[in-house]
Amino acid sequence: MKRSVFVIGDSISIQYGPYLQAEISSSFAYDRKQGTEQALKDLNIPVGANGGDSGMVLAYMREQQQEGARYDILLLNCGLHDIKTDPVNGSKQVTADQYEQHIQQIASLALNMSNRVIWIRTTPLIDEVHNELNQSFHRFHKDVIDYNSIADRIMGQNDIPMLDLYTFTLELGPDVYCDHVHFKDEVRKEQAVYIAKQLLEMV
Repeated sequence: MKRSVFVIGDSISIQYGPYLQAEISSSFAYDRKQGTEQALKDLNIPVGANGGDSGMVLAYMREQQQEGARYDILLLNCGLHDIKTDPVNGSKQVTADQYEQHIQQIASLALNMSNRVIWIRTTPLIDEVHNELNQSFHRFHKDVIDYNSIADRIMGQNDIPMLDLYTFTLELGPDVYCDHVHFKDEVRKEQAVYIAKQLLEMV
């Protein structure tokens, strides 16, 4: 019987998801937070399969725990929605302190609910591209780095391995985006191949 992989992540994971499923199909069964069709209507709005910010992920995992959910291999990520920044007053959707608290609780829940937990580091962005194309909220690469660092520390404290999709994607160069933060189809395929290879080595 195949081991199973369950994904809780944002729109980036929704887009590489079908390619990841294909890459790992011989070794793993694949599933994720449900509602892909709903999520794809607007990837900026975290509904359905889009895990959203750390507070939303925490709430979802608490609900799943109450329902008795149990995962074999859990792939986790959140961060891009947390760093959404109000263009007027500069406030974050989720502050760094709140993010740290959420991630600590997410890590604890994940370890309790799963046989194996793997954290996926949040992907990079280009400030000028993102904030020119998206006026309703801004994001900044510095915040990606800072929030990744918070998650890195907490995962290290909990002995949760990390899959460095951030560095892998950054090294592909700047011509990878199809909009303000999402990736071209060929990049999604490359991300899936990378994740699949890492996954096989980790488990």
